Amino acid sequence: MTQDVQRVVLAYSGGLDTSVILKWLKEQYGCEVVTFTADLGQGEELEPARAKAELMGVKPEHIFIDDLREEFVRDYVFPVMRANALYEGLYLLGTSIARPLIAKRQIEIAKQVGADAVAHGATGKGNDQVRFELGYYALQPDIKVIAPWREWDLTSRSRLIEYAEAHQIPVPHNKRGEAPFSTDANLLHTSSEGLVLEDPWEEVPDYVYSRTINPEDAPDTPEYITIDFERGDGVALNGEACSPATLFEKLNELGRVHGIGRLDLVENRFVGMKSRGMYETPGGTIYAAAHRGIEQITLDRGAAHLKDELSVRYAELVYNGFWFSPEREMIQAAVDHSQSRVNGTVRLKLYKGQASVVGRKSPDTLYSEKVVTFEDDAGAYDQRDAAGFIRLNALRLRLLGRRDGR
Repeated sequence: MTQDVQRVVLAYSGGLDTSVILKWLKEQYGCEVVTFTADLGQGEELEPARAKAELMGVKPEHIFIDDLREEFVRDYVFPVMRANALYEGLYLLGTSIARPLIAKRQIEIAKQVGADAVAHGATGKGNDQVRFELGYYALQPDIKVIAPWREWDLTSRSRLIEYAEAHQIPVPHNKRGEAPFSTDANLLHTSSEGLVLEDPWEEVPDYVYSRTINPEDAPDTPEYITIDFERGDGVALNGEACSPATLFEKLNELGRVHGIGRLDLVENRFVGMKSRGMYETPGGTIYAAAHRGIEQITLDRGAAHLKDELSVRYAELVYNGFWFSPEREMIQAAVDHSQSRVNGTVRLKLYKGQASVVGRKSPDTLYSEKVVTFEDDAGAYDQRDAAGFIRLNALRLRLLGRRDGR
């Protein structure tokens, strides 16, 4: 038995894995366990987690269930969306961006209750162990971290169930068979991985999708919506002011109905392997398209192109777990500075899996119809200026051509 831990804060869902971890921590470390369950908009009733923790001997004052939905969108999702961050050009970072918030709250609770350790249920093969632990160490450098999946010998679903039954841990009937895939959900997305999804040649089965209807079955009539932005953040849907979380709840429902936001991706994990996952990000996909749309008319070309370069690095930092790193904060400062005039309204067309920008307007627009028109511009743009512009840009190419005899 390990004796150097007195009290540990466990990231606890109330499911099979973390319930087994709760008992295992008590048995292996002889320590007191404090549970923390975060409501990030995963759409599940969380009070059963409280009842289960109490049943397993956790003191009521050591059971924390926190509604973090508004904080999640306002302080984590919105900054990522301001950066237009897509990991490997496709992934909207739904799981990645939830981990630093959970880690932050765990450390806050650990300080509040005087815990000397924190624990999580991430496996030793995935990215989440890295994200959680980089967050812990950034916020409390000397904290002890316990990762049971890297320590115990419960290496299969059947072994977990055997342990649970041996220790009188309730096991739901739907957990007794081998799960066909694993999922993680929050207000931004649902991710599914493993087992039936592990062969990248096989199409994702229909039953894996949980929060979008099949685009083929979506309405045959498109739906038009508007999103209003202030300083790069969404503030209203169809002219109605919304809090950050409420905006995403409504966009998620619109995305569900129209089958928007499905992604089948083989990605490069930070730990070195490739993995195949299915992501559903209905509201986030709509929102990301809208944010790009408003930036098209409010960002200067130089700022927009530099931002695109930074967003690749930013996405990689978030994916790899470096939310609390100085380099992420530096990029965030640049991104946020770029958003000071990103104000206005975007109109989108939602239709059979697609969210298309079909209109944008802004009091801070840089788009000049007078300059760009094919009609008479009344001298707003002198086309003769282009000749000198082209000749100067061509000078080095002409010199190269003469030298090399092209």
